[in-house]
Amino acid sequence: MFEIVLYQPEIPPNTGNIMRLCANAPARLHLVEPLGFALDDRRLRRAGMDYRDRSVLERHVGLDDCLDHLENRRWLAFSTRSERIYSDWAYQPGDVLLFGPETRGLPDEVLTAIPPDQRLRIPQMPQSRSLNLSNAVAIVLFEAWRQNGFDESIGTVTRSRA
Repeated sequence: MFEIVLYQPEIPPNTGNIMRLCANAPARLHLVEPLGFALDDRRLRRAGMDYRDRSVLERHVGLDDCLDHLENRRWLAFSTRSERIYSDWAYQPGDVLLFGPETRGLPDEVLTAIPPDQRLRIPQMPQSRSLNLSNAVAIVLFEAWRQNGFDESIGTVTRSRA
């Protein structure tokens, strides 16, 4: 199981798409408040479709709460400002994949709290600013799962707090 952490997500359809993604891959979704929307937002429900009930979602009042909940894990931060390419990392089940808000990415104080070799980026054309958040999460999650042989057994999970 991989842990997807969205730090202060802002756009409901992106989060809904990621919920759907997590229902179809070995991943649990963590949302770090404040959120830019309500969890009952119709755009979130529409993007998540009927997968919303199949995904495991945990909500955290802040990053410290999430850090405490996922202690003793390897945290990986994804940013366009990172040097190391995401596919150069050897992913393991239990890794925490941290993504920032759509309009501004991870703030410096969050990004610098992660060791430099655990800050990763997805390559893109030089003139491009960023990828869509749900696309970025999909790229990284499926690379992590691919590296683990698309082993479905790592996705066994029980529901926890939402």
